[in-house]
Amino acid sequence: MDINTIDGKPFDLQGHRGARGLLPENTIPAFLLALDIGVTTLEMDAAISRDGEVILSHEPWFSAAICSHADGSPVTPEEEKSLIIFEMTAAEVAQFDCGLRGHPGFPEQQPMAVFKPRLKEVITAVNERVATRGLVAPRYNIEIKSSPEGDEKYHPSPEEFARQLYEVLKAFNLLQMADVQSFDARALEAMHAIDPSVRLVWLIANEDGVDTNLAKLTFLPDIYSPNFNLVDSVMVSSLHQKGVKVVPWTVNDPLKMKELIELGIDGLITDYPDRGKALIEELNK
Repeated sequence: MDINTIDGKPFDLQGHRGARGLLPENTIPAFLLALDIGVTTLEMDAAISRDGEVILSHEPWFSAAICSHADGSPVTPEEEKSLIIFEMTAAEVAQFDCGLRGHPGFPEQQPMAVFKPRLKEVITAVNERVATRGLVAPRYNIEIKSSPEGDEKYHPSPEEFARQLYEVLKAFNLLQMADVQSFDARALEAMHAIDPSVRLVWLIANEDGVDTNLAKLTFLPDIYSPNFNLVDSVMVSSLHQKGVKVVPWTVNDPLKMKELIELGIDGLITDYPDRGKALIEELNK
């Protein structure tokens, strides 16, 4: 069953970090809200704790913009990059608050006391919500946040990172309901080596062009996910001819969403899934 369609065709509405524009990013409340709104996919970012847990966090440290220590004192810009998730246990990570201060860039976001959860905690909460409210189970789009300069400092090797994420997805029988995305080709190659059946997403922020970017991988990704400003009709047509879907990030303006939909994109990632859902409903009238 496709929860979102436009003109009868499936459309992948993804809630960015859950619903970052509405609730604190990468948190259980944000994912549950996105689910209630009616997204197809929950988009999220992964880090790895010292004890090998997959933690949901955009940065591999605690951001000074949104996080506070257990005593309530804000994390400072000077110390944030020393507060590394890879050096902490999952229990230590959970002592920090990353929602009560709100987000300076998202005035509509409702502040609340909340911690960075483990992926398994999010999946458990989502499964419970789906069961109790009779909702359609979502897909998961999980980013491996890795880089060569961060290896063994902010995260394990791409191979180990991919393996740990894969094990969680396998344990919850989500391998067919999950996409793994990354800007790091090494991470996608590592996941592809573990299991070629896992859907992989090539995140793109550069202007190198489709052919150049695809050549950086030894396989064809299932989804090409560029910054929305890079998308044009030529890109969409070229990727569709190769059998690759196009799902741009991070689109928050409904007018821009509509413009991209008219170009033929297969889905979009947004901080405001409520805006995306409203547009889909409007287009289907």
